[in-house]
Amino acid sequence: MERNGLLSRSRRADIFRHSSNNFRIRNMKRFSHLPLVLVAVFVFTSCAALQDIQKAMTNLSRCSFKLESVDRFALSGISLSDKKAVSDFSLTDGARLVSSFARNEFPASFTLNVAAINPNDGTGGTPQTSATLTSFAWTLIIDNTLTINGDITEQITIPGTGQKAIIPLQINLDLARFFKDRGYDAVVNLALAMGGANGSPSRITLRATPRLKTQFGDITYPGAIDIIDKEYKSQ
Repeated sequence: MERNGLLSRSRRADIFRHSSNNFRIRNMKRFSHLPLVLVAVFVFTSCAALQDIQKAMTNLSRCSFKLESVDRFALSGISLSDKKAVSDFSLTDGARLVSSFARNEFPASFTLNVAAINPNDGTGGTPQTSATLTSFAWTLIIDNTLTINGDITEQITIPGTGQKAIIPLQINLDLARFFKDRGYDAVVNLALAMGGANGSPSRITLRATPRLKTQFGDITYPGAIDIIDKEYKSQ
């Protein structure tokens, strides 16, 4: 009932509820597609990021490695750089080596130079990209025998120039620990084959797992690479 042109209290309440419901319905319709839009944006952004990461990984995994050379090889503190055979050692050096071997101690130290090439030089449809190694975890294999392992102690940048860069690894190991049963002459000849005057890394394999810095964070190769001296190896 209306009195003096005024709506009753219950009528005013009904009108207010009706208006509020209409307002909520209009707003629900307005924002009903918002979750779908947000999902689409999220999916698109995630896919784009994944594609960028995959592209970066593909480019950086094109880096290849090869054993370049062995430098400054010393056996029980005696340099092998000018030695070709067991007979090239002086009597003093020979006696020192025999004594060391008899004590089951045949420490060897040398620098193993690993050549690395980053082909991402801006040609062939790929952007120029420098590769920064943050880790290069390696295992040294000599004559198919697993010996010691290690890693680089600081970051190494491989420029995207297509030119080789050298990664020097300092190696220290006791040859007697791994090859004592071969006998004195055989172990000395093994050392000469690696670090003597005519030495080479041909009897060495370096099993390495590179980890590279990218704009998305560090990316580790999915598997180890067996690096040899005959050819460049990549993932």
